[in-house]
Amino acid sequence: MSDWQDMTAADLGRGIAAGEIDPVELTQHFLDAIDAHEASERIYARVTPERALAEATAAKERARLKLRRSPLDGVPISWKDLFDTAGVVTEAGSKLLDGRTPDADAEVLAAATHQGLVCLGKTHMSELAFSGLGLNPKTATPPNVHDPDNAPGGSSSGAATSVAFGLAAAGIGSDTGGSVRVPAAWNDLVGLKTASGVLSLKGTVPLAPRFDTVGPLCKSVEDAALLFAALAGENPVDLTAASLKGTRLAVLTTAAFDDIRDTPRKAFDRAVDAFRNAGAEIVELAIPELNDALALSPILYGSEAYGTWKEVIEANPDAMFKEILARFRSGEAFSAADYVAAWHQIDAVRTTYLQATAGFDAVLCPTCPITPPNVERLLTDSTYYVTENLLTLRNTRIGNLMGLSVLSLPTGIASCGVSLMGKPRDERRILRLGAAAERALA
Repeated sequence: MSDWQDMTAADLGRGIAAGEIDPVELTQHFLDAIDAHEASERIYARVTPERALAEATAAKERARLKLRRSPLDGVPISWKDLFDTAGVVTEAGSKLLDGRTPDADAEVLAAATHQGLVCLGKTHMSELAFSGLGLNPKTATPPNVHDPDNAPGGSSSGAATSVAFGLAAAGIGSDTGGSVRVPAAWNDLVGLKTASGVLSLKGTVPLAPRFDTVGPLCKSVEDAALLFAALAGENPVDLTAASLKGTRLAVLTTAAFDDIRDTPRKAFDRAVDAFRNAGAEIVELAIPELNDALALSPILYGSEAYGTWKEVIEANPDAMFKEILARFRSGEAFSAADYVAAWHQIDAVRTTYLQATAGFDAVLCPTCPITPPNVERLLTDSTYYVTENLLTLRNTRIGNLMGLSVLSLPTGIASCGVSLMGKPRDERRILRLGAAAERALA
């Protein structure tokens, strides 16, 4: 029992299937761990013990009858506090949504529940998901697993730290510009960014709906594959016999290494060496048009986010952290014509990107060019906050702008991830490739 918090979700599921783990005891163990942890109130916005134990009891009975619904039936996980939970407050990290209580579960939560996953509770996040740092002075800022004085990464900050501190077997987050992959990287987890439209957003508090996606943060690629299957309501991809031998991997040289710090650079180079040693062909690839796409981010993200939230924000702007408020209001500077023209340009760059990468199995880059910054300095130095936040999301945003399926893996060097960028709607193939890459890194 003492090992349960360190086990992967897949291993816990296998233990339940073998009759070695009781889902009710497992769930109670995680609930007790949450209750006892000194940082739990900074990680969980609210815990749902009654729901969790009821779901675990049903999972126990299915296991007894050999009627388990999925490999993760009975495994307890956390949910970012922007997924609607019926009868449970869902505030998306914002005082603007104080007391907001939905009547129904988000579709992805309902799908996961149908597959037997147990909901432990809702985790803290950046305010309305509009920051990659995970800093939220209005509600709570979870501690980074390596240093509590440093940022955890966001916006799925609580999702990542719930797993990293052993307070959930896995976490479900969202990714609009890097919000699954950054906290995964900074807390040494696997993070899967799905492509737009692959997983339902119904019942999910939006940020920028054309970029919003749902994805898991977990301890292994196998966990990511099983969680993706549960969220999508499909059979898991077969990861056996996955290999890097004979694959072609491109190292993206455009933008991804600008202003990169020494530690993420060394971690990335080490990962690439491991992939090469496992049989992959490594080719450097420049796509200059990506600089044009990145330059459009303020128009695309700012316009959509402010357009989505303007009325709510301006009714009570003092309820917001000033840096997040300023980022939302930046969208006011752009016209509808600017927004439409920017999307035309993005569509053109997407075509160029797909043509340039067609001959590769994946494109590689450091998940984040920096390591977690100091929370106190972020709160007191506005210039530092802005530059670190933009750098934090620079590489991950490429995947969102290009509409890709992306997997971030821990490199073995603390708070440094490597990203494998696949094609759009390419989750199953990138997961197989990721399983092979994970073995190479080990």
